[in-house]
Amino acid sequence: MTSVPTPIPSRTQFVLEGIKHRILTGQLTPGQALVETELAAQFGVSKTPVREALKTLAGTGLVVMSQYKGVTVRLVDADMAREVYDVRLLLEPEALKRAVQRGASLDTAREALTRADAAIDTAERSLANREFHRALYLPCGNPLLGRMLDEVRDQAALVSAVAWAASPSWEREAGEHREILRLALDGDADGAARALHSHIASFVRRAFPEAGLEQEGQQ
Repeated sequence: MTSVPTPIPSRTQFVLEGIKHRILTGQLTPGQALVETELAAQFGVSKTPVREALKTLAGTGLVVMSQYKGVTVRLVDADMAREVYDVRLLLEPEALKRAVQRGASLDTAREALTRADAAIDTAERSLANREFHRALYLPCGNPLLGRMLDEVRDQAALVSAVAWAASPSWEREAGEHREILRLALDGDADGAARALHSHIASFVRRAFPEAGLEQEGQQ
């Protein structure tokens, strides 16, 4: 019996993940122009997969397509931060609460936290932190809720990348992550949800005080 070979990612998917990684790790900065010919040369592909990748990234909110300015990395400002983090405040603590209540495994969250603590650069730490948060909400038992949070996940990571570039605060956030996970592993669903809510609200308030979030303390 022969093994089934692992499917090779399409060129579009390869380019998509490559551009996304560069954006979320700060190699491509907000407002920077994304030129199809340049990206095609960098990734060794034709312009077609680049164009398709950029369309997908526009749909996720990471890039902006303009008839006059072309394609650029989305700018991060207080309005964007408020929109994205308001959604997270409304949905993410509830998803974690449900995950804890149903006794879901949080091993993936624990592993992501370990990777974040051992990270040697901002890019690695950012990716691990994204996985940590996703591992908290994904086992909530409601696939639609998980998909809704996935839709704002990349935009939230972009906000974090910009905030960290201006004022690195990951050590404080790492401590908050450990406390959230401790409460969740102890089975304290309400406590874990409150701690996560405070964590999300305090981060965006520090990074974008003009965002004016009014959700803290309402969990």
